[in-house]
This record gives sequence, structure tokens and C-alpha cells, in this order.
Amino acid sequence: MHSLSQEIQGFSKNRLKKQCTRVTTVTGRKLLERRSDGAAGEEQVEQVEELEGGSGCGFVEDESLDLQVGAVRPFLLLASQDAAHDIDTLQRYKVSHVLNVAYGVSNLLPDQLVYKTLQILDLPETDITSYFGECSCFIDQAREQDGVVLVHCNAGVSRASSIVIGYLMLREGLSFDDAYGQVKLARPSTRPNPGFYRQLQTYKP
Repeated sequence: MHSLSQEIQGFSKNRLKKQCTRVTTVTGRKLLERRSDGAAGEEQVEQVEELEGGSGCGFVEDESLDLQVGAVRPFLLLASQDAAHDIDTLQRYKVSHVLNVAYGVSNLLPDQLVYKTLQILDLPETDITSYFGECSCFIDQAREQDGVVLVHCNAGVSRASSIVIGYLMLREGLSFDDAYGQVKLARPSTRPNPGFYRQLQTYKP
């Protein structure tokens, strides 16, 4: 009677069936991989063929862009970096100036539009009010030149919205509630982080 170890040693890998694996990538492509053993006994992918695309297992990455632009004033827009990087959106809204308050986001058209970049971190402890004066001067500059300024961060939710709320409080003398309400109406996803929210509530221009 053979021992188990002898059976394992005498087993030929060639008797194994070639393996097929169905793979669904993050983008929803469906692939069929056929595997076999290489010369050194290592498993190799011999052939990959693409199956018909369609719904099924696997998860699909959300690649939809956020191109919603909130018009807070005729000269003052609030959006995400997606809108700031979309030429059609910039042209449709006649954007001439861009205030980029994101961290690590490049400017798309530096030769065609006027940019101001302030790398602000979206952290509750960041002193957001310390940027209001500089940002408001840039917004005023766009307005005086009959331009349209787009204020954006990454998502257009916390930093950029806080800057726009601060502008309305500083330049138009609105209360926090009024300024927040108007910005939220223009861009419903507006949500300053808890630290920015508290700073805006107690901000006295």
C-alpha cells in the first residue's frame, strides 16, 4: 500500500486540467484567464480573452464627474475640481478667473484664465478665516474686470464653500446663517467641516 507522500510525489502535474478563471476588473471588463504551468513548474497565464461586457458580479468604479456649478452670484461660482478641469463647463459659465483652494490640484488653462492658488488643507484645525481677505481681494478683482470667478477645492464641499460663505459675510455683511443658506441653495452639497463651520459661526469681519 502506497503511503500518501509517495502518492503525492508520483503525481504528475500534467494530469491536472488547465484552469480557467473569470475576472471582473474594477472598470467592469470581464476577462477569461486560461492558466497552465511553465517550464519551471510555475503557474503562468497562457491566454486572456475578453468576454462580453455587461452587468454582473464585480464592482464598477464610480467615474461620474461632478460638474454641478453653484452660481452664488452672477460673478461668483462654486464647484469641484471636476468642473474646474472641464473646458465645456468653463466656457458655458464664461469663467475668466479661477480660485483654486485645493491641495495638490493643478490648474488646467494657466495661459487662458487668471488663477490664484492657495493650498488649503481640509482639516477642522486649519484657520480658514485667515484666507478670507486674500481670497476676497481676488474675487473682487474678477468682479471689477467684469469677469466670472470659479472657486473650487477637490469636492467643492468644504474648503471652497467656506471661502464663498466668508466672502459674503466679509463683503456683503451677511450673517452666517444667511450666507450659508444662500451658498447651500446654489450648491446643495455644501458642507464645511465641523471646524470650519464653527469658525464661520463666530467670524466677525
